[in-house]
Amino acid sequence: MASGALPRLSPALLDALPATVAHPRFDPRALEIGIVHLGIGAFHRAHQAIYTDDAIATAGGGWGISGVSLRSADVRARLAPQEGLYTAVEKSRTGVRRRVVGSVREVLFLGEDRARVDARLTSPATKIVTLTVTEKGYCHEPATGALNLAHPDIVRDLAAPETPVTVAGLLVRAFALRRERDAGPLTVVCCDNLPHNGKVLQGVVRTFALEHDRHLATWIDEHSAFPSTMVDRIVPATTAADIADNDAALRLHDAAPVVFEPFEQWVIEDAFATPRPQWEAGGAQFVADVAPFEAMKLRLLNASHSAFAYLGFLAGHEYIYQVAAQPDFVVFMRRFMQDEVTPTLTVPPATDLGAYREALVTRFGNPALPHRTQQIAMDGSQKLPQRLLATVRENLAAGRSVQLAALAVAGWMRYVAGVDESGQTIAVSDPFAKQFAAIAAAHRGDVAGLSRALLGLRAIFGDDLPGDPRFTAAVTDWLQALYADGAARTIARAISTTG
Repeated sequence: MASGALPRLSPALLDALPATVAHPRFDPRALEIGIVHLGIGAFHRAHQAIYTDDAIATAGGGWGISGVSLRSADVRARLAPQEGLYTAVEKSRTGVRRRVVGSVREVLFLGEDRARVDARLTSPATKIVTLTVTEKGYCHEPATGALNLAHPDIVRDLAAPETPVTVAGLLVRAFALRRERDAGPLTVVCCDNLPHNGKVLQGVVRTFALEHDRHLATWIDEHSAFPSTMVDRIVPATTAADIADNDAALRLHDAAPVVFEPFEQWVIEDAFATPRPQWEAGGAQFVADVAPFEAMKLRLLNASHSAFAYLGFLAGHEYIYQVAAQPDFVVFMRRFMQDEVTPTLTVPPATDLGAYREALVTRFGNPALPHRTQQIAMDGSQKLPQRLLATVRENLAAGRSVQLAALAVAGWMRYVAGVDESGQTIAVSDPFAKQFAAIAAAHRGDVAGLSRALLGLRAIFGDDLPGDPRFTAAVTDWLQALYADGAARTIARAISTTG
């Protein structure tokens, strides 16, 4: 039966689900909203929304989620007819598990539902705001973490603070209205891949507030908390085939399933200004200091993911699992993690770092989870500083090698130059895409000049790295090799000449 002929997933049809499909252990329709989530994409629904579903099922509470889409009405169009329900689909080599999640109670689109978004953000019942807006959503300088006051969207929001479009503007308006209405404190939980993400978000909000009203900035300091977190789960984009397969399994039509790996982790700084769900019921860890966990994840998993994305794409691989099937790439990954990343880490208590590294190799090689290299390659300008360059800086300071990290950076450069090894145009998706294109056009055939110009982007590389020949020479040498020999042969050379 075609999807269009199937009944639509809804709370009224939960009892009609096959026995193999789990469904909420509470009545979603009776659930009150206590959380607003900004950026309700696939990752949130495959991660925090499931933890919240488990928390409600275990301990109750009015922790329903109002999901806000900031850029597109598509998620609302998919979820609203289903009253927020969707299928969480876990895929591994051993099979598939499905469950319907009930914690999302409404989905709003900022562009058309602004009054309702304001009402949710300022309601006394709302205690927590969570965010997954990707690194670029914070309008900050990637190299420093500071709010970019010259960012066009920030300039726009400062001029029109009553109709903000940025995270900083939305949160500052929410705090202003909560102060005015005596709506109580708010805990803001960043779930994006930024080091010290809570502190970065707090700084972005405070800087915006100071530009708007310095007394409000003081009020926010006294009536908020911004705990840092580390989130981990691989969640590729949902495909039409995923939807069709899920419909066949449910015998209902679900326009918004999410597909993900079995592994999940959520580490949260135990610093809240408000009550919170019992997320630990789903396995979340509450700790005093998230930094060791986030450094381990960003520098091992995310850095390796980015390296595989750029170099693997250049070598002709569409999916990460295909890259992880190449023995030379796996040797590169293991050696990079062991020799260059591990010496920079403070290992969290009770963590087997060797086992964690090997688990990453296995996770990347999961063929049941086709994760496109180009999806991971997006927004590299926002990702490189925390994924790769922090490791580079620490190793340079300690006099250690940066060769493999430099190769990953060179892979990024070859990618953002916009032409692949077959001479085909690469669709580069990045806030700096226009600058990259202009730099590439100005340095066709001049690899050293291309490297020098890209390294000169201070918002990405800061003021220190462009002036350190230990790093710049390595990047340029690897970039020349990538142009001369291609990614696969360059990887082979790297593993034969390092370690």
